[in-house]
Amino acid sequence: MLIQFFYTLRAARLKVTVPEYLTLLEALRAGVIGGAEDGGVARLDDFYHLARACLVKDETQYDKFDRAFAAYFKGVELLTDFSADVPLEWLRKNLELQLTPEQKAAIEKMGWDELMQTLKKRFEEQKERHEGGNRWIGTGGTSPFGNSGYNPQGVRIGGQGGGKSAVKVWEQRAYRDYDDTLELGTRNIKVALRRLRRFAREGSALELDLDGTIHGTAANAGLLDIRMQPERHNKVKVLLLMDVGGTMDEHVHRVEELFSAAKSEFKHLEFYYFHNCVYDFVWKNNRRRFAEKLSTFDLIRKYNRDYKLIFVGDATMSPYEILQPGGSVEYNNDEAGAEWLQRLTHAFPRYAWINPEPQGVWQYRQSIALIQQLMQQRMFPLSLSGLEGAMRLLSK
Repeated sequence: MLIQFFYTLRAARLKVTVPEYLTLLEALRAGVIGGAEDGGVARLDDFYHLARACLVKDETQYDKFDRAFAAYFKGVELLTDFSADVPLEWLRKNLELQLTPEQKAAIEKMGWDELMQTLKKRFEEQKERHEGGNRWIGTGGTSPFGNSGYNPQGVRIGGQGGGKSAVKVWEQRAYRDYDDTLELGTRNIKVALRRLRRFAREGSALELDLDGTIHGTAANAGLLDIRMQPERHNKVKVLLLMDVGGTMDEHVHRVEELFSAAKSEFKHLEFYYFHNCVYDFVWKNNRRRFAEKLSTFDLIRKYNRDYKLIFVGDATMSPYEILQPGGSVEYNNDEAGAEWLQRLTHAFPRYAWINPEPQGVWQYRQSIALIQQLMQQRMFPLSLSGLEGAMRLLSK
C-alpha cells in the first residue's frame, strides 16, 4: 500500500530514494512501531514520525513532507498551492449562527469535485474578510469554506469543529517555518549560519576528552585515567557591515534577528553600520554616528584578510549614491560609494551581500543591479536558502 505513498512524496518534489523507502519497510517489518503497548497496531502519528525519520534528509523539507503526508493519508487534495496562510482576520469569529432545521435542510450540498474546484477558485479570488455569507471563505455563515457557521458538507478552515460534517479540515502544519523560501526567525538563522564553521580547541582544558580517557584507561590496565581537553570554538572571523535608517526601517526586526543569531554563533564577530552605501567612514553607535566614526581606511587596516565580510542592506537608493562623488544623501562624500565597495571587497576577498528586500523586486531597482555587479553577483536574499547559499560561498 505504500508504493503510492512513495510516489506522492516524489510528486511533492521530495528527494526520496528507493533505499530509503526500503529502510522504512524494513523498520515496519521489524516492529519499530506498533509494539505490545499499542496492542500490535501502529498508530498514524507513530508512522508519521517513523516515515519522516527514514525519508526526509533535510529539515527544510519538513513542510513539503507534511503536505504530502496529509495528501496521502488524510485526503487533502493537492489541487493548488495552499502553502500561503489564510489571513487570521478572515477566520475571526464575531457571531454565532442560529438556523432552524428547515433552513439547514434548504442548504444545498456540493459534490466532491465541485467542492474542491470551488475552494481553489475562492482561494484565488478572495481579497478580504467575509462574515455571515454563503460564498466566501469566512465565519458565521453557510459557506462551505470557513468555520463557526453551518454547511452539511464543507471544508473547515481554522476554528474548531462543531457540526461534525466537514469533509476536509485545513490543518496547521507544524514545520512550515522550515520551508527554505520563507522568512526567518532567530533559530532558523542560527541553523543557516552554522554552515560557516571552522572549529579549533582553544583555552584551558575544561572539557572531557572521552576518546582519550578510554584509551588512557585501557593503557593503564583498567585504572581510570581521566583526560581533559580545551573546548571547541568556531574560529571563523566575521566582519558585519549593516545598513541602517531610511528604507531599512521596515526591515529592522529581521535584521535584528540576523544580528542576534550572528552574535551567538560567531565568537570572532566585528560589526559596524553604514547608511545606503559605504563611504569613507562607518560607525558603531547609530545615535552618535557623526561623533564616533571610524575611517573605512582604518577599518581595512585593522582587520586581516581572513575575515569574512558580510554586507546587510536593501541596496535601495538613488544610483547617484553609488556612482557619483557627493552622491550621499547625508554629506558631500569625496569619492563614489562604488570606489569604497571595491576597496572593501579587494581587502576582504571572501564577501557576500544579504538583502532583506524580496528577491522578486530586485530586477526593478537600478541600485540593486549596480550593487550586484559590484559584488560580482554575490547577493543573497534573507531567507533560509539565501543564507545557506551565502555561508557555502564564504566557507570556500
